[in-house]
Amino acid sequence: MTQGALPFKYETEKKATGMTALAGLPVYLDLARIMRLDKSIQRHLNVRRNGQGWTDSQIVLALILLNLAGGECVDDIRKIEADDGFCEVLKKAEMSGLRRKTRRALLRRWRKEKTRAVPSASSIFRYLENFHDNEQEKYRQPGKALIPLPNKHLQGFTKINKELAAFLSFQDYESTATLDMDATLIETQKANALFCYKGYKAYQPLNTWWAEPGVILHTEFRDGNVPAGFEQLRVFKEALACLPEEIKKVRLRSDTAGYQHDLLKYCASGEDSRFGVIEFAISCDVTKEFKEAVAQVDKTEWKPIYKTVNGRKYETGTEWAEVCYVPNVIAHSKKNSEYRYLAKRECMEKQQELSGMDNQLEFSFPTMNVEGDKYKIFGIVTNMDWSGEKLIHWLHERCGKSEEAHAVMKDDLAGGKLPSDDFGENAAWWWIMILALNLNAVMKKFALGKTWEPKRMKAIRFSFINLPGRVVNRSRSLLIRLSTKCQSVGLLINARKRIAMLGPIPSG
Repeated sequence: MTQGALPFKYETEKKATGMTALAGLPVYLDLARIMRLDKSIQRHLNVRRNGQGWTDSQIVLALILLNLAGGECVDDIRKIEADDGFCEVLKKAEMSGLRRKTRRALLRRWRKEKTRAVPSASSIFRYLENFHDNEQEKYRQPGKALIPLPNKHLQGFTKINKELAAFLSFQDYESTATLDMDATLIETQKANALFCYKGYKAYQPLNTWWAEPGVILHTEFRDGNVPAGFEQLRVFKEALACLPEEIKKVRLRSDTAGYQHDLLKYCASGEDSRFGVIEFAISCDVTKEFKEAVAQVDKTEWKPIYKTVNGRKYETGTEWAEVCYVPNVIAHSKKNSEYRYLAKRECMEKQQELSGMDNQLEFSFPTMNVEGDKYKIFGIVTNMDWSGEKLIHWLHERCGKSEEAHAVMKDDLAGGKLPSDDFGENAAWWWIMILALNLNAVMKKFALGKTWEPKRMKAIRFSFINLPGRVVNRSRSLLIRLSTKCQSVGLLINARKRIAMLGPIPSG
């Protein structure tokens, strides 16, 4: 019987051929080995240190590779296991460089001969259960903002990511770090998830983006009912502790969720023992009092904001001005630090309203009327002495990168599809996705080159990871053969050469 309208048929291969659809994925194993990521996972998670079966590094690395390959749920691990060629490479890579004693110890973890290259879905689910603390469940409830305390295993992810950041800094020294704090909503139908401010069930992780290398420095998994600004100072301190020792100066950017006066005071007063005064630019609440202060700004004090394209300056239709404004919350004390407040405004074109709808249009952004014109209003608080235009452009750089990173986490990687009803298991899943995100960022920055840094996972998979090939055993080594017409062969080889030249952080 014919299979379809056109003259071709599908058949299964009758013998193991070593074919792979992931010929580029082994390069990430190269990078993980140079970064000593497997050792970091074993050192800090300690879930399966003395047990039998799969080790911490085997399970977590399998899930990192699953993210990079395009899997979005635990069951997708079956597709990795079905790839004979890649599994052959993975088995070889696990034993590479190990002493005979260590190899024998790994084999003794199995009562029967180990046949799989990656853990089964059921093994992964059982493993993730170790990151959940049932004792914390009684404190989680609707209407109460609370962040469950992570158990000792879940805390290990922060340490792993800190060592990843140290590797980055060791390769490319920079003394200033720009940190962007932003939360994102993960819509879900999980039974134990709580409702967010938008009216649907969600989780709302708070992420700290390290702008210079383009990685997530720190993340805290949260329930959907926890406001983005809740305990932001504590999270910021934890993020600062993750910065490598080479960093001497820190700048902070945030949206209005970061407009917390304890956070502003901490940064401006130099309370941090390591970094002293931390410069910041944060969007402020556009309150009635702020609008009154903006209304008092003389029209001659508003300055146009330009954008530069190909060396030429163009007007954006927006203006900025300094605003004489002191919030009531800090006005009562002379000991509080003084900040600059800036306003940015954009004149809105007059919109024709339907009959009977006068003055009933609602906008998702603050507006105010000035001399008969309606303006969008945007407020900024800062302790920096930059010009207003430069400061606004710098602050707005956060918006695009932060939103793009969140899209990558939830759409390109597996952060948007959580595996469990249990909070701790989902938190571990989120952290593993973050490690995959950061590993890919290191790959783009140091192995693929500058032109690849802005590329999304779709392009990386199409041109680098999801390549057809054949894995051949030859003289105790493996060959990964690609088509003679494959245009990515040179890219793969050059990436491996660059990775081999990277220096691992000196141990101890």
